Amino acid sequence: MAVKLTDVAERAGVSATTVSRVINNYGYLSQKTIDKVHQAMADLNYQPNQLARSLQGKGTHLIGVIMPSVAHPFYGELVDQIEKLLSERDYRMILCDSADDPDKEKAYLRMLVANQVDGIIAGAHNLGIEEYHTIQAPVVSFDRYLSDRIPIVGSDNYQGGELASRFLVDKGCQKIACLTGSLASDSPTNDRLAAYEAVMAEAGLVKQVYSFLPSQSPLVKRSEIKRLLQQETWDGVFCTDDLTALLVYQEAQALGMRLPADLKLIGYDGSQLMQDYFPYLTTIVQPIAACAEQLVHLVLDQIDQGTKMNAPAPNYKYPVSVWTGSTV
Repeated sequence: MAVKLTDVAERAGVSATTVSRVINNYGYLSQKTIDKVHQAMADLNYQPNQLARSLQGKGTHLIGVIMPSVAHPFYGELVDQIEKLLSERDYRMILCDSADDPDKEKAYLRMLVANQVDGIIAGAHNLGIEEYHTIQAPVVSFDRYLSDRIPIVGSDNYQGGELASRFLVDKGCQKIACLTGSLASDSPTNDRLAAYEAVMAEAGLVKQVYSFLPSQSPLVKRSEIKRLLQQETWDGVFCTDDLTALLVYQEAQALGMRLPADLKLIGYDGSQLMQDYFPYLTTIVQPIAACAEQLVHLVLDQIDQGTKMNAPAPNYKYPVSVWTGSTV
């Protein structure tokens, strides 16, 4: 049977009202009484009903976090940073992996609302999610436009695309391709491509853009990259994510190309995993820690203030840097 609040009270030798006051940190109680109640809760493995607390206006101390794929090194590291920051502030995270599926994201949003989460951090890139316009809980977005009232946090994507493209131009590349993901979503990450196109125009070079769908498996993407490397005469490639850049690196080597002599390559994201295990890949490094800190600060600040952002909500952009490996 489930342990009840009255069981804790009996174990601690106090009233049920006293146990409730300890749980809700309400009113004056001696440290001896507080310790007795906490010990009784530990002995009985009693967990306070968070939903009941929310109905009393006390909040659940739960934050929903929606990301496209925690299997991706970048998102995995971002989620890890968010969880640590929330935990330090006595909040718990409900992690939702949307898998680039809008129906799945909508179902997760309904679940989070049903569980009375205090706030939501959203970083998936699905289209047509109207629910974000009606959610009453504070919402903060990572690198994605959701509505005029939802603030966006991310790295400076235009600066990153410009750095990567100029890096290749300055190294003497004349035929530079950009391999990017789907451009369907209204995402600030599209600025990476916009910066590439601007640099190509400024340098008088022909842009060569190739887009991959999120649903494409690494095997299919690898096959297409191999075909492109055999067919085209690129001397530089800018990939808007590191995992695609690794596929280019592997296929180029398999075809006997020398990097950087025959082909110069630069990726984007620069997670700690990439720096530790693939240090040879030159890449644009996003400031994951700064983004995580601002996401948590914004959502908790709205919770504390009891208000949501007014339109237009701010867009926070953090500067990127270059990790110089041996591929450029």
